[in-house]
Amino acid sequence: RVLLRDVLLLMRLKGISYCQNLHICRKTAHYIVTSADTVGVDEQTIIDVLTKRTYSQRREIAFSYERKAKKDMITALKGALSGSLESVILGLMKSTTQYDASEIRGSIKGLGTDEETLIEILCSRSNTELLEIKQVYKELFKKELDKDVAGDTSGNFAKLLLALAKRAEPSAVVDSEKIDQDARALYQAGIGVKGTDVPTWISIMSERSVPHLQKVFQRYKSYSPYDMQESIIKEVKGDLQKSFLVIVQCIENKQLYFAKRLNEAMKGKGAKEKLLTRIIVSRCEVDLKKVCSEYKAHFGESLQKAIQEHTKGDYQKVILSLCGPEE
Repeated sequence: RVLLRDVLLLMRLKGISYCQNLHICRKTAHYIVTSADTVGVDEQTIIDVLTKRTYSQRREIAFSYERKAKKDMITALKGALSGSLESVILGLMKSTTQYDASEIRGSIKGLGTDEETLIEILCSRSNTELLEIKQVYKELFKKELDKDVAGDTSGNFAKLLLALAKRAEPSAVVDSEKIDQDARALYQAGIGVKGTDVPTWISIMSERSVPHLQKVFQRYKSYSPYDMQESIIKEVKGDLQKSFLVIVQCIENKQLYFAKRLNEAMKGKGAKEKLLTRIIVSRCEVDLKKVCSEYKAHFGESLQKAIQEHTKGDYQKVILSLCGPEE
């Protein structure tokens, strides 16, 4: 077992000097004074300290811990924690991009492929985010993301994911002349013809900017009796359908998409902790507050209340701490 003083060293050192907010510094000092002599692992203190810091602050804390304790803080945390709590805390010790890259790697290495994770990340991230993920993936695993995805998927599903992974530099361009052209092409490649011209759908949805596609999907309704999501459900099946739906949902309202995913993670008894962890950790420094707002607006109850009903123990505490108080 790891002495709490080892874990709390993460705040005794540069955790205080690097904090910009005096209130946070005083609160952190209080944790140290009241807990430094405790033997064993005080999970609540670890949760309180690490969930209330940014990634950059957590890294500074880890560097200071290593210099003073002559041991790696992440190794210490692995020895102190277990289960879903460990997964969350270790996830927080990675940048958002590192976390995404690691989740993708975990979804395709070994036997079988976790298509759900692969689809969620590749189809919901922006061009900028995907470019960073590809770079970090190569740095971490000495492999090309494109090649790994190609080796673990097939058919049009693989073609779509590869098209997303190979997207060019980000753009906010809205080509007014192409809006009607693209909307008509999407219709004629699907609902407007027998069969589905999937390559056309892939080309348009992977090569156009988000603002452009938002207008295309609106214009699409003037050609089709169904909206884009309904058309996708009618035209394609399986992982390809799921992928197209994620793309469209994120283009229309990304935070609502993640709110719905969180709701899926907490249907029935208990919770799908892997899914819940992945979304909360990956969005906590991106747009989690907005996701919480969308959740309450769409489902009529707060995300925090749903978490309280479907999780328990230290795992519940760490997830709630990342979500913050209800607004």
